[in-house]
Amino acid sequence: MPRRRAREGLARLYARWLLALFVTLELVTAAAVLAFVMLPMAQRAADDLAGLMVLSAQTWSELPPETRPSFEAELVRNHRLMLRPDMPSPVDTRLRHGPYLYFLERAFERRLGHEVFFAEQSAADGRRWLWTSLPAGERRIGVGFDYGRMRTQPLGAIAVALAVGLLLVGLLSWWLARRIVQPVARLEAAAAQMAAGERPDPLPETGPRELADLAHHFNRMARQVRELADARTTLFAGVSHDLRTPLARMRLAIEMLAIKPGPALLAQLERDVEEMNALIGQMLEVARGLSTEAPADLDLCAWLHARARAHEAPARAAASRIDVHCDDTLRVHVPPAMLGRVVDNLVTNALRYAPGVVELRAESAQEAAQGRVRIGVLDRGPGISQAQLPTALRPFHRGASGADAPGGFGLGLAIVQQLALANGWKVSLSQREGGGLAAWVTVSASL
Repeated sequence: MPRRRAREGLARLYARWLLALFVTLELVTAAAVLAFVMLPMAQRAADDLAGLMVLSAQTWSELPPETRPSFEAELVRNHRLMLRPDMPSPVDTRLRHGPYLYFLERAFERRLGHEVFFAEQSAADGRRWLWTSLPAGERRIGVGFDYGRMRTQPLGAIAVALAVGLLLVGLLSWWLARRIVQPVARLEAAAAQMAAGERPDPLPETGPRELADLAHHFNRMARQVRELADARTTLFAGVSHDLRTPLARMRLAIEMLAIKPGPALLAQLERDVEEMNALIGQMLEVARGLSTEAPADLDLCAWLHARARAHEAPARAAASRIDVHCDDTLRVHVPPAMLGRVVDNLVTNALRYAPGVVELRAESAQEAAQGRVRIGVLDRGPGISQAQLPTALRPFHRGASGADAPGGFGLGLAIVQQLALANGWKVSLSQREGGGLAAWVTVSASL
């Protein structure tokens, strides 16, 4: 079997992408600052220095000899410039001190019309000076400036900023990648637990909207799987229990038939077979609870009247009647057959356990802003006690009022719950004021 190649982790992949993005942005920003800010400022500063040096040489040549020392001292003190009369022009020594000196040479070339070169010399105090010779009247005057004027290093500043930025960007990219991937990693771990048959803890539904929605849907799915597993366990246990009674009666009837055959024993056997068949039929109804069906738009009021007409015969047999109360404008977007099974089971339960007037109601739910409609089946029977309401939707649960009802196995409401979970509907049971039970199913309104 070929060995599966290890895949790169999502955090490392995101970190590399973010790092590449941030580095690109930083390089573009540095290039823009260099091209549009630093280089123009350096050119302007070089041009200003060239103008000051030319003006200083010309002014010195025009001053009376006795005032020249004071002028030279002022230049050194305020502008870090020195003058040297009759200095010959330096030759090209290939002196390179970065872009600033290049800009300064070009500024002199524009002003004087010929190339100007600089020579480096050290003063008595150890400071370095750059010298050139400029024409001033009938003579040439050497003008030098302190090398410290060129200590600003924009390229070095950009290099340091890039280095520090790369370090910070690397750390930030890794932190952001871990923060983005952490919810996905939790989801992956929870999904692995589910695949192994375990029950993961609910995921926190926090963070960005997409991740919070993903966690919400996963929690809902995990809850449905857990409830389905519990229902399956309860279903198997309940079926094995409920089949024992008719099987025991059938065994006894068969033994009695061997001793004294009679039509009563045969009728009892037939009733036991029908009871077992009804139980198996409701089990299959639960098993079909997750089957899929395409949704359709329904005129809810007309649809409820049709469901009521379908139950007219069972209602007459139970000495009951079904009243429909709804708004003609209500429409829903649901799978019709599944909604029909839900309503049919609720109506059948009401006719079996609470004969009398059964109401079918449809109204806008409190979640109307989100487009929700609720359908209710209301009766005036003994109802379900407040203590039993939380467990009434479980398979094989029988309330005190229905424990002895004929044909009941405690699966009707469980089928309703399974169908609701499969379609994202909400089922709720509550006691009615004045007695009875109200079963509500909240579904999506028509788009």
